[in-house]
Amino acid sequence: MKRKLMTLAICLFTSTTLMHAQSFLSQNHAIKRVMTTDKYILLPVEEDENNAHIRVIKDNQVVKEFNCKLAINKTDYCVPLDISEYGGDVLLDIQFTGDKRNVGLINDFACWKDIKVTNVFDTKNREKFRPIYHHTPVYGWMNDPNGMFYKDGVWHLYYQYNPYGSQWENMTWAHSTSTDLMHWENQGEAIQPDALGTIFSGSSVIDKENSTGFGKDAVVAFYTSAGAAQTQSIAYSTDNGITFKKYANNPIITSDVPDFRDPNVFWNDDVKQWNLILAAGQQMNIYSSKNLKDWKYESSFGEGYGNHGGVWECPDLLKMGDKWVLICNINPGGPFGGSATQYFVGTFDGHKFTCESKPETTKWMDYGKDHYATVTFDNAPDNRRVAIAWMSNWQYANQVPTMQYRSANSVPRDLGLFTDAGETYVSVVPSKELLALRGDKTNRLSAACELVVDIKSQSKPTVITLSNARDEQVVMTYNPKDCTFSMDRTQSGNTGFSDMFKAKTIAPTHGTIRQLRVFIDKCSIEAFDAAGKMAMTNLVFPTEPYGRLTVNGAAKTTLYELK
Repeated sequence: MKRKLMTLAICLFTSTTLMHAQSFLSQNHAIKRVMTTDKYILLPVEEDENNAHIRVIKDNQVVKEFNCKLAINKTDYCVPLDISEYGGDVLLDIQFTGDKRNVGLINDFACWKDIKVTNVFDTKNREKFRPIYHHTPVYGWMNDPNGMFYKDGVWHLYYQYNPYGSQWENMTWAHSTSTDLMHWENQGEAIQPDALGTIFSGSSVIDKENSTGFGKDAVVAFYTSAGAAQTQSIAYSTDNGITFKKYANNPIITSDVPDFRDPNVFWNDDVKQWNLILAAGQQMNIYSSKNLKDWKYESSFGEGYGNHGGVWECPDLLKMGDKWVLICNINPGGPFGGSATQYFVGTFDGHKFTCESKPETTKWMDYGKDHYATVTFDNAPDNRRVAIAWMSNWQYANQVPTMQYRSANSVPRDLGLFTDAGETYVSVVPSKELLALRGDKTNRLSAACELVVDIKSQSKPTVITLSNARDEQVVMTYNPKDCTFSMDRTQSGNTGFSDMFKAKTIAPTHGTIRQLRVFIDKCSIEAFDAAGKMAMTNLVFPTEPYGRLTVNGAAKTTLYELK
């Protein structure tokens, strides 16, 4: 994957620097002045520790504050704090939390000898499981995709990001761009926390008619400000989403509901107005507006419908043909535990969404354990509905065996509709851009490839096994009699980081499968019915790549290298 990398070196002095000895104010509180001409302070992280709260002070004013798991016993890795905009002279006010202290007094903490400064930060990949052709952050933590849009030949992907560690914290929007949906360039941080809170999930739209007054074709981002309460805010960009200015009159929508977040906005051409849908507890609230600033509550959807095993999050509401689809991500409550994406099909008149299925009906977009926070790109070409998901599960996302970064996005998928037994379902197929990744056909299974399986008989099951010399394996079974497809990762490799990782996931196929497309990357397997009636996404962490392919059943297999 092509990336525009920041340069970064691990704990290295290279410049004129005066780092005053830290002053200890208590057993949980210290201050440290840094005077340097370098760009970064490198902060040592120990993932098993509690967060320390760090305030960056310049000229007696707090200019930044965040949480970081500063090393107490040992340093797992370092993260950069950019101080260049503050003139290289800052005071760090550090307060440790919790009572886990294995090395005695505060002056013995490992962080003091490992806090250093540098002009460069080496982001060369150090992770054996970093995917080849899936989007990942250069370093740090990533979860939900946010604010996605297409404009002037460029796909823009924002995402929930922690710049100061590879576990969830300090939610910020980071930004990547692509011209082909597959190769991404890091554009850095786009929207940072402020006095209203950290920056939770949301969406972006292109204001083609300047309804806001921010400018014709301005990119307007909607996000949740997560402070003492969750409120909705906007920011706008006049340089195609590279930099944003926050709206002076934020927040624009408030509520007394504790879980009140993830605004998704779209232009509704049927009624010539903007609509917004957001998650409010275990329902979705719908609003309307003419100017993207002033919003009128219209209705709510969700009570009694679908799965309510957890909090509803990250909605999307989109028209496909003469029907509307309401995407509703839920955590927990997924079909195999933890987080997952459900959806509803029905009608929408700009005011109220009406589901066409019975309330007790639950429809899942993907039947793996690692497909969540699914949303679509605004303004996609050719009226396409292109979706991307976060490829993980809240049951174990903070514990997966990587440290330089955590989490990847799914491959992009195009959504459509199909019917089965009188019900309308969402079809999911790999986006056409994935075909351009195909290299030569090969006879060898590799760490990054596409496996195409043409099913020649519907009389008995087809069993596909990926394995390695250590007897680690993933077993996929298509059973035409039961109309099911399953993936068993219980013996897939490293599974010990979480008791909830081992799983066998099973999906209905809504009829026969003629062809399977299986996308294998270093830590993931995504299986699709080529006709779109089944999708399944699961992480795997084999201690060595799967090099053997075994197929039992009447089937023809083709392997493509992916480049």
